[in-house]
Amino acid sequence: MSTLVRWLIVAPLSVALGLLLNHWHVPAGWILAAILASGSMALISGRELPINARFYQFSRGIIGILAAVPLVSVPPRDIVSLLPAGVFVTTVTLGIGVGGGLLLARSQPSISRETGVLSMLAGAASMMPAIATEVGGDPRYVALGQYLRLLAVSMTLPLVAGLLPMPGGGQATAAPVVQDSWLMMAVIVLVALIGQPVARALHIPVPGMLGPLLLTVLISAFLPEGHTMLPPEALTVVSFLAVGWVCGGMLSVPALAAFARQLPATIAFIVIVMAACALSALPLTSWLGVTYFEAYLATSPGALETVLALGSEGGAGPEVVVIQLIRLMGVLAVVGLLPRLLGGSDGSDGSERSGTKGAG
Repeated sequence: MSTLVRWLIVAPLSVALGLLLNHWHVPAGWILAAILASGSMALISGRELPINARFYQFSRGIIGILAAVPLVSVPPRDIVSLLPAGVFVTTVTLGIGVGGGLLLARSQPSISRETGVLSMLAGAASMMPAIATEVGGDPRYVALGQYLRLLAVSMTLPLVAGLLPMPGGGQATAAPVVQDSWLMMAVIVLVALIGQPVARALHIPVPGMLGPLLLTVLISAFLPEGHTMLPPEALTVVSFLAVGWVCGGMLSVPALAAFARQLPATIAFIVIVMAACALSALPLTSWLGVTYFEAYLATSPGALETVLALGSEGGAGPEVVVIQLIRLMGVLAVVGLLPRLLGGSDGSDGSERSGTKGAG
């Protein structure tokens, strides 16, 4: 079966599964659908399913833009005033994620240190598999660890938050206005295309992600009121599908066997990360004068979309989004330096290194 025929099967199947999973409100439904479709095809055909490099670069650019959009909507004074608390939460999260990832790599010989750390870092779950390809990690295992954590957090967040007093009495705040003009769409596509080469020329780490992200922040500062760099839903869906296709398309029987052996350790570390983040919310209540509901959402290890939805519904203050975004920036900064910190390559081309040691 040719590659073209396989893609003619995988692409519509991914869309159908994605629509179904989103109807069921499954976290990261589009990514999971693409993993299931492409992974099944790779296993059935016995061959990996390659994805066009330029298309994947563009998709990573869209995800980088998505990560930057919430940041530019927060007033600078809020970011400055909450910076110490954000640094505290970031330090706790990074300490647990990096430490847990290194321990995971040590306990599981088939996992490299880059792969272990990226699979355990909280936040930017949709970006981590793409980043793994740049810093020498295994995007398959990174996607597994990140998705399991995202699933656990997304399932428990509404349950726990529902038991906590809400500061706004459950009154939802107004949704932001989305500008969807053809001019802005053209700018978004351009940023997604040129973000990586611009960042690489400036020697910015993880150029495929940080390039579009930084360009989005810069351009957004000059946009007229009412305009936004938020990508259209269709581009967002395609980008999430691309991430899933890369992860699933590289699956093999040996890789699945390795993942099964690593699953108990992965789940144990996910539980530790979630518990530690919940504990780190306790000092924030007195430090910032917020409810535990807000502090819990602010320190949640991922599931940002669910966090923002619950915060809006419960009348949470700006602390939630600001601390989450400060942590996101901290995580991305550390990820960009990961190869140097771990004594590896510069991460300019993740294809030069193998993310696992014998996992397939």
